[in-house]
Amino acid sequence: MPEQVDGVSVLRAHHLRVTAPRLAVLGALAELPGHVTVDQVAERARARIGALSTQAVYDIMGALDRAGVVRRIAPAGSPALFETRVGDNHHHLVCRDCGKTVDVDCVTGEAPCLTPASAAGYEIDEAEVTFWGRCPDCTRARRTDR
Repeated sequence: MPEQVDGVSVLRAHHLRVTAPRLAVLGALAELPGHVTVDQVAERARARIGALSTQAVYDIMGALDRAGVVRRIAPAGSPALFETRVGDNHHHLVCRDCGKTVDVDCVTGEAPCLTPASAAGYEIDEAEVTFWGRCPDCTRARRTDR
């Protein structure tokens, strides 16, 4: 989502009602980098419009996810993260120590880039892969702790 997002156009294009809370959330998403939690979005959205419950932000993020405006990822043991990079089948790298999450492009460039041995009759349109390891900062910190 570009930094100068036209929230009204985004919401209308995805057949969602235009409301001040939704516009505040879209504005917050445009300002925040990468993979963000609902709490991070809520804090930034509140700075834009004042009072806004965390539950309202959860509801808005759910609606944006269902509409395809954002993508929800849920790394094991972490709160759900949301990103505005949608429409491709990329994957994620998650640091085991600090939780930093970065995008990893699909190996073959086609969605889905992984195909199961048996699809059990499903029409598969996405493969979700999470790679786990340690980011460079945490790797350096572990080396200096020894």
